[in-house]
Amino acid sequence: MAIAASVLQELDTLWLIIGTVLVFLMQTGFAMLEVGSVNAKNTRNILLKNVLDASIGGLVWYFLGYGFAMGDAPSRFIGTDGFGLGLSDFDLSAAGGYIYATWMFQWAFAATTATIVSGAVAERCTLTAYLCYSVALIGFVYPVVVQMGWGGNGAFSPWLGSDDKSDYFMECGVIDFAGSGVVHMTGGVAALVGATLLGPRRSFVEGNSQTPVYGPVFQTFGTLILWFGWYGFNGGSTLAIVGYGNLAAKTMCTTTISAASGAVFTLILGSVLDTRASGKPVIKLEYANNGVLAGLVGITSACATVEPYGAFFIGAGAAPVYVFASRLLVKLGIDDVVDAIPVHGFCGAYGVISAGLWTTPHNYLSAYGIYDGAEKTCAGLFYGGGTQLVANFVFILFVLVWTGSWSLLIFGLLKAMGQLRVTEQVEDDGMDVSEHGSNVLIPQNKAKVAAMPDMEPV
Repeated sequence: MAIAASVLQELDTLWLIIGTVLVFLMQTGFAMLEVGSVNAKNTRNILLKNVLDASIGGLVWYFLGYGFAMGDAPSRFIGTDGFGLGLSDFDLSAAGGYIYATWMFQWAFAATTATIVSGAVAERCTLTAYLCYSVALIGFVYPVVVQMGWGGNGAFSPWLGSDDKSDYFMECGVIDFAGSGVVHMTGGVAALVGATLLGPRRSFVEGNSQTPVYGPVFQTFGTLILWFGWYGFNGGSTLAIVGYGNLAAKTMCTTTISAASGAVFTLILGSVLDTRASGKPVIKLEYANNGVLAGLVGITSACATVEPYGAFFIGAGAAPVYVFASRLLVKLGIDDVVDAIPVHGFCGAYGVISAGLWTTPHNYLSAYGIYDGAEKTCAGLFYGGGTQLVANFVFILFVLVWTGSWSLLIFGLLKAMGQLRVTEQVEDDGMDVSEHGSNVLIPQNKAKVAAMPDMEPV
C-alpha cells in the first residue's frame, strides 16, 4: 500500500524537528566551551549571553530575520515576506507543520552565528554593544547571507528548483551545503572586526588570564556536545529524510571523518611546533578540541558532496589553517578568547574552498541536481569542475565584504559613542561583580575584599 503524501510530509517535518533539537543543543556546547575559556570573574556574563543568543535571537528571527532570509526575494538579494510568520504568506494546507519546522531549524542556525561572536569578544564587550550587534547580525546581516546562499531565489543559491543552468550563478550555484560560509564564516568575520576594534583584554596583554580550575573539563565537554549537535547541523541540512536517507547517512559519515582527522592532525602539528619552540615535548588538550571544531567547520560546506576520503583530506587540511591562523592573530595582537576567528572564520572560508575542490559529480547530483526531471551535474576542481571553485571563491568575497562592512559600521559606531568596551575598573573586577550582581570575588581581587565587606573571595 502506498504511503499517503501527508505521512511522508510529516516524516520530513519530524526530521527537521530532530535536526533543530540537535543544533539547539550546540548552544549548550558553546556555553561550556566559553565558560571554560574565560576568566572565572566573567562566568555569569558569558552564560547570560549564551542564553540571550537563543532568546533575543528567537524574537528577532521571528519579527525580521526569517522573512529576510527565507521569504520570496524578487531582487535575488533579500526576502520580502514571511515576517512574524504571517500565515497569509504561506500555504499551510500544502506545507503543514513543515513551515514551522523550517523556521525552528533556521533559528537554531542564526543563534549559532551570534554565539560565535560573543565568545571572541568576551570579557571586555559591554552588554549594550552585545545587544546591538546581536540584533543587527540576526535581524539583517546574517539573513541576507542566508538568502543569497540558500534562498529559493538567492543570487548564489543552488536551491532554485530550475532545470535551466543559466538561472544559477556560474551554472551551478555555490556549494555551501550546511554553512561553512553562510553560518561560520559570517560569524567569524563579525568576530574578527569586533575583537579588533575592541582591542585585547588587559589580562591578555599582561599574560595573567586565569580560567576556572575546571576550564579544561568545560572546554572538552563543550567540544563533544558541539560534535554531537553537528550531526543535526550537517545531517539535518538535507531538509528532508524521505528519499534522502542515504544522503543524510553519508553526510554524517563525512562529518565524523573530518572531525576526527582535524583533531589528530591539529594535535600533531600544534604539538610539534610547540615542542620545537620550548625544547621539550608539549601535547595540549586544546589542540585536540579545537582540531575537532576546525574539522567540523571545514567539512560543513562539502559534507553532502564529497566522498569519505575527501572528508579525511578536508579535516587534515583544516589543521594547518586553524593552527597558523591562531598564531597569526596572537602575533597581530588580536585577542580572541575562544579562538572563534581561526575556527569559524578561517576554517569557514577554507570549507567553502574545499567544496569547490572535492565535490564529485555523483554527490552533487544526489545533493542538488535533479529538478523537474532534468539533471544538473556539477563538480569540484579535482573532478573537472573548474568554475565551481571560482563560484565558491566569489561567495567568500561576498561574505567577507558584506559582513565585514556592516560589522565595521556597527562596532565602529559603538566605539565612537563610547559604548563598545567596559571601563578598566569593570574589566579588573570582572563583569559578574560589576554588572550581574555577584558577591563573589575571584582570587586576584582578594585585596579589595577589605574595602568591600559584603563580598567573599573564592
